Amino acid sequence: MEFKDWEPHYREILGCFGFDRAADEEAARVLSSLMTRDNLLSLAALTDGNDLTVCGNAPKLKDELGEIRGIVFAADAAAEVLDRYGIHPDAIFTDLDGATDRFAELNREGTIVVIHAHGDNIPLLKHWVPRFTGPIVGTTQSAPLPNVHNFGGFTDGDRAVFAAEEFSASHITLVGFDLDDMNVEPMKRGKLHWARRLLALIGHEA
Repeated sequence: MEFKDWEPHYREILGCFGFDRAADEEAARVLSSLMTRDNLLSLAALTDGNDLTVCGNAPKLKDELGEIRGIVFAADAAAEVLDRYGIHPDAIFTDLDGATDRFAELNREGTIVVIHAHGDNIPLLKHWVPRFTGPIVGTTQSAPLPNVHNFGGFTDGDRAVFAAEEFSASHITLVGFDLDDMNVEPMKRGKLHWARRLLALIGHEA
């Protein structure tokens, strides 16, 4: 998705949640400064023409593992659920709030970590980005920079789906998504609402 097409949705998200665009842009600059490499072509090659499963981190993920097929994208902490069941994610999409040392180990073993910058995760960026020694890609929800990209999407899960679409996966299966979960705090409920809206925008339901 071109930024000009994404930006109206982004402006609406900023208004809905009261987020600070300037803070998002500063986080993107910080991430850019920390990126010693950009493995975007590896992410594209992994995706292009392949069946792909995006795994959200809803509690039901463990009950849907049998539906996983092809390349595996994990949304943040879903990576550790998959790992516990012997499934090695090909890419992890994370704003780092669920990051652990296991993410760094998986990255050393070849998992691409797609690191997202937003206004309130600058300390996490500074802590974690230097610890990822394998393939990495940077993303932002604001204007892209030369080594920090914007494929569209808002939460870790729907950003992974947008990336799969961007790089022409042949088929995308969603597992571990529960966008109707009412047992979450209001901010999370709002993010689930937006995830549904954005996924519908590119023809996916969860």
